[in-house]
Amino acid sequence: MKKIRIGSGAGYAGDRIEPAVELMEKGNLDYIIFECLAERTIAIGQQDKMKDPTKGYNQLLEARMRKILKLAKDNHIKVITNMGAANPVAAAEKTAEIAKELGVSGLKIAYVTGDDITPQIEKYYDNDVLELDCKLGDIKESILSTNVYLGAEGIIEALENGADIVITGRVSDPALSIGPLVHEFGWNIKDDADKMGQATLVGHLLECAGQVTGGYYADPGYKDVPDLDRLGFPLIEIDETGKFVVTKVEGSGGLVCEDTCKEQMIYEIHNPEKYLTPDTVADFSHVTFTQVGKDRVEAAHATSHGKPETLKVSVGYKDCFIGEGEISYGGMNCMNRAKLAADIVEKRLKLVGVEMEEFRIDYIGYNSLYKSEISDQYAPDVFPEIRLRVSGRTKDKANATLIANEVEALYTNGPAGGAGATKKVSEIVSICSIFVPRDIIKIEVGYKEV
Repeated sequence: MKKIRIGSGAGYAGDRIEPAVELMEKGNLDYIIFECLAERTIAIGQQDKMKDPTKGYNQLLEARMRKILKLAKDNHIKVITNMGAANPVAAAEKTAEIAKELGVSGLKIAYVTGDDITPQIEKYYDNDVLELDCKLGDIKESILSTNVYLGAEGIIEALENGADIVITGRVSDPALSIGPLVHEFGWNIKDDADKMGQATLVGHLLECAGQVTGGYYADPGYKDVPDLDRLGFPLIEIDETGKFVVTKVEGSGGLVCEDTCKEQMIYEIHNPEKYLTPDTVADFSHVTFTQVGKDRVEAAHATSHGKPETLKVSVGYKDCFIGEGEISYGGMNCMNRAKLAADIVEKRLKLVGVEMEEFRIDYIGYNSLYKSEISDQYAPDVFPEIRLRVSGRTKDKANATLIANEVEALYTNGPAGGAGATKKVSEIVSICSIFVPRDIIKIEVGYKEV
């Protein structure tokens, strides 16, 4: 029975590279995926592209490709990644350039486009924004990017045309794994409900890399994970029936157990019975995980319910500015000094007329995570140290800067013992969503050969 092995080389844009190299050297892989797009990443990439039309792809693409291209060629591993972000064409060109520099030849590099619908977005200004109480047209002046979540079609086409490296823009995370599975096994996306459910589960378990091998799972003394400093990324061995096992390279850090798989499965899905992806509506409600060996977990019983009629568009827009400052107080009475400092800043901001949409005071070490409703239940009588954070959301940079400056001014104008003051002003790119008919999308695949 035909089997393939797919590894995960990255779970977010800035992930480390060593576990991917380890997988490619020791994992006997057929494919490796690099999932590097969060919701805001393409909008930020679009800003980079506006400044330089040769940029807009993942900022670690070049460093990663220098580490993996020779390994991919020597070990016959196909690479699939969404590191193209806002500029898959430039990403493919850069990858080809790096391959030539390294003397790696005989590679076919594909790039998938069609997710960027900016040229036609005006047609959808009357669409309701999912997260905001408005129409898309109400924020049209602030829009930076509009990218549809594509499915696996472009990846499948690239692989069927012999691509060794496939670079996409905005595709769904599971699509990176669905593509090679459909290509290798000939599964029918429309009709093979159980196999497509399993394929989506494969992609969902692999998409965050180290999370399914113990990252974000560890809790010392309660959920212990060995050698997190050498955390190994996951690989999945799957056969043509859809049966698969989650595992990792022997000797790498971390662990694969039923609970790490369960935690990852329920991560970022709104409804386990109807997990919407461009390729299928997955149903994970009857999934079982069974430990079948050390760091080996078998997953079964995922299914699916056809394709959704619409596709989600991730809209990046310029939202606001945040001005913030922090300063530390330590020793006896430090909480009271921090509270006095916060009171001073709040009154100063009113005095100088700062215009804010939102204002927040946090005492880090006491209530910055849970605020007073929970934190007051656990607060001791005496704190060894407190770090004050003051922040405000504004429409413009000038008002945000005033907030940050007032915290820094506490050095010489506030309570005793203030130290380690920092300040920062950030322009915030936010994400909202609309839905569009799937038939408006035109996926195109291009190629570079070295």
